[in-house]
Amino acid sequence: MNKRLATTFILISVMLDSMGIGLIMPVMPDLIQEVEGQGIGAAAVWGGILATIFAAMQFLFGPTVGNLSDRYGRRPVLIISLVIMAFDYVLMALAHTIWLLIIGRIIGGITAATQSTSAAYMADISEPHEKAGNFGLIGAAFGMGFVLGPLLGGVLAEFGTRAPFWAAALLAAANAVFGYYVLPETVTDKIRRPFEWRRANPLGAFRNIGALPGLKRLMLITFVYTIAFFVYPGVWAYIGAERFGWGPGMIGLSLGVFGIGIALVQGLLIKPVINRIGERRAVILGLSIDVLAFVALGFITNGLVALALTPLTALGSIAGPALQGIMSRTASDDQQGELQGTVTSINAVATIVAPLMVTQTFWYFTTDSAPLYLPGAPFLLSAVLTIGCICVFVQTPRPKRARAT
Repeated sequence: MNKRLATTFILISVMLDSMGIGLIMPVMPDLIQEVEGQGIGAAAVWGGILATIFAAMQFLFGPTVGNLSDRYGRRPVLIISLVIMAFDYVLMALAHTIWLLIIGRIIGGITAATQSTSAAYMADISEPHEKAGNFGLIGAAFGMGFVLGPLLGGVLAEFGTRAPFWAAALLAAANAVFGYYVLPETVTDKIRRPFEWRRANPLGAFRNIGALPGLKRLMLITFVYTIAFFVYPGVWAYIGAERFGWGPGMIGLSLGVFGIGIALVQGLLIKPVINRIGERRAVILGLSIDVLAFVALGFITNGLVALALTPLTALGSIAGPALQGIMSRTASDDQQGELQGTVTSINAVATIVAPLMVTQTFWYFTTDSAPLYLPGAPFLLSAVLTIGCICVFVQTPRPKRARAT
């Protein structure tokens, strides 16, 4: 097996997932207004509905896709999903009603659930001591997609509201062809297990994976930490405008710098940090750095100082891959797809809950009725949540490796 080509395909797939989201962001307000014929306020409401539908599909189908890959293999699930993703972008490019956009987001949410299969494939080809570092590469690929997607989408939007969708379809189709030729199967008969609906739904997956010693607490930490970290995409633009007086250009630049910082940390620093201090200490270190960054950003009033803190905020991202590496080593080889599907569902639920928490907190502390004016309050909320994650993690015993079921 050409491990390098296979890894390249996985990283491109993950980057395309995040690029596909960011690619269409610049045109969604105009596109929704175009198909609905209403103003920007109504477009924002529909945009929120579409985002919720997308996350809900990831929650519902993450375990299903993961379990399918445990039964039929990672290769067919990944390639078929990319082909469906390409057709989905074509559908959205041709959509002239809001209902077609809704169907497109339903399909898109299901195919985006293949992030779990990508992570399971990476776990398959990694030695136990390599897993956290390789999950860091996945995080770096996602970060690069987060940076490149909106930039490319903004450029393509000059050619019309449909252009980004055609580009996304072309990229997904090209990667499907690439994977067809370079991606070997990693699920052997030794670790293949039957597909069972009782394990392939979110509740069943939570029950089965949660039965592994120590994983319930780790999944709780993942859920809460995802909510805390969502403060960046959730309210950063609003805080930038309210507290720092930034316009759209500066907000986009700051998010780009943040994305690049995370990509560099997860792509270059994860492996040496874990090799030196181990996964558990890396989780504690990353979460502690996040607490410091959240507290600082909660009170800072100068935009340049906030930008200067980007390296600190990016360093905190070592916690996620290290935590994922611990969970992956806990699950058996025939449970990797199920585990990663469960993690996808957890993240999807957190993505549904987090916007409500952080935006409502921001709104409350910027109103006249608030006890004090504090636009950075969502970051302080994230700091409290992350401190809770640290407290739970240090009391969690070291999980043992599970045997194949």
